[in-house]
Amino acid sequence: MSENNQPTSAETQWQRDTIEKLATAGLKEQVTARRWSTLFKALFLAYLFLILLFATGAFSSSKKLSTTHTAVIDISGVIEAGGEVNAEAVMNSLHDAYDNKGTKGIILRINSPGGSPVQAGIINDEIKRQKKLHPKIPVYAVVEDICASGGYYIAVAADKIYVDKASIVGSIGVLMDGYGFTEIMKKVGVERRLLTAGDNKAMLDPFSPVNPKHVALAQAMLDEIHQQFITVVREGRGSRLKENSETFSGLFWSGEQSIKLGLADALGSTDYVAREVIKQEDIVDFTYQDDFASRIAKRIGASASAAIGETLAKQLISSGQVKLH
Repeated sequence: MSENNQPTSAETQWQRDTIEKLATAGLKEQVTARRWSTLFKALFLAYLFLILLFATGAFSSSKKLSTTHTAVIDISGVIEAGGEVNAEAVMNSLHDAYDNKGTKGIILRINSPGGSPVQAGIINDEIKRQKKLHPKIPVYAVVEDICASGGYYIAVAADKIYVDKASIVGSIGVLMDGYGFTEIMKKVGVERRLLTAGDNKAMLDPFSPVNPKHVALAQAMLDEIHQQFITVVREGRGSRLKENSETFSGLFWSGEQSIKLGLADALGSTDYVAREVIKQEDIVDFTYQDDFASRIAKRIGASASAAIGETLAKQLISSGQVKLH
């Protein structure tokens, strides 16, 4: 202050800077508050929108078609619980296809190397059950690149199997694989210390020497499952199957050769079977997948999480609590 109590130019400038900083901070807080308010309003509206979709059944995955058509169900990928192909998803697809009044025939479009015998068996049983309930709706398997092992287990439930001449078909067998590390452990001086309650609890442990009893038990189980597979193939193919010593050995053949062996019936693509066999050229895909509302919910959930995370990060950075290096 000067002698006449008037502020100096430096003091005046400091006051102006302080007021400007306070005003700027206030504006930033208001902007941040508005952003949060907008974000939560958007999330609330999205939540209400999803509830409305679910409540009205809009965009349901079920096909509500009235015209006649050929239903197609894709069985593509490894067959396993919770995997690309699983019993629950395929059964849902079958139910939707059969329940639709416009379905005049069903094509199982198969492109699978196999997988779980349990999942394949459940699907096979469901196809046969649905065929009894709907005897007027034929079911055909159409093989694309490969229909092996569990894939073929499913295919034999169909009325007929169509293949491409270069398709891979067969592999009617069962396997169990693993590794043994006992020799490596000896070389590096590692001792296996294993405690069990139950004589067979450590069965086929890769860090223990091979136990002939355990090998025999595992082989007996594999033979039993293999016999179940053989029975299903014989029941499905009937007199069409031309058995020989290699039929159930785990070998696989080209589509053209599989027809000669009775593993398949004829050459034909999905379009061919729909047009020439079922006589319904219009094809509708009934492969089960999440409905529109579920997909939107997942996307909104991911987007909301990202938006909230980004907003929090910006707020922390601007407040000096987090620094980028």
